[in-house]
Amino acid sequence: MRHVWMAGLALMSAMAVSGCVSDKKYHEALADADTVRGDLERARAQKNALEQQVKTLKDLNAKFGSESQIARDELQRIQHGRDKERDTIDVRTKELEDKVKQLSAQNRNIKQEYDEARRHNEQLKSLVARYQKEMKERSRSLTSNSSHSELTAPSLGGSSSSKSAAFGGAVEAAAPSVSLLNINKAPSTDLVLTLGVSQDVADRIVSNRPYRVKGELVAKNVVPKDIFDDIKDRITVSP
Repeated sequence: MRHVWMAGLALMSAMAVSGCVSDKKYHEALADADTVRGDLERARAQKNALEQQVKTLKDLNAKFGSESQIARDELQRIQHGRDKERDTIDVRTKELEDKVKQLSAQNRNIKQEYDEARRHNEQLKSLVARYQKEMKERSRSLTSNSSHSELTAPSLGGSSSSKSAAFGGAVEAAAPSVSLLNINKAPSTDLVLTLGVSQDVADRIVSNRPYRVKGELVAKNVVPKDIFDDIKDRITVSP
């Protein structure tokens, strides 16, 4: 635009000075004016193109801004979900740790109970072995005494009835007396093995000591009457 004005001013100036313009100058001025007009059109086209690019850039900027906001919202949602899941995992981990502690404590208690049961079993085995040994010794003693009585019986004088009485007396004298179990002193394992009662009954007998007479087992509701009738001839309360 500036070039056009300059060309027009130059033309007017030339006309004012000379009062007339040659055809050559006139055509040159028109050519310059066309050139300037072409430059102006190109400048306008470039301006329009730039304005279109600016508009396109603004639209893209707005689009990118919207997408960026959507991405920020999604990221915030993911972070919130992650924090919530982390809290849930922490709570579950704490519960599992508590459960592991409880199971460990139960395992220790079970191991202690197992060790105690094993020791008790060993004691019972030892006690059974001792009683078996005593029973074998008693059996051998009874067999030996019986053999001795049979060998000495024919030497006895008198009638056959006297001999039989003497033989019976010898056998009776040779038979050992059965020892009674003192329920005021015997341990529960002896009560179980000797009397044949259950461990619960044996524990009740021990926990309700002392007894002045055997009948207090029934009077104190320690054992039922039928169990008492079964064991009364094998127990004692004497010191």
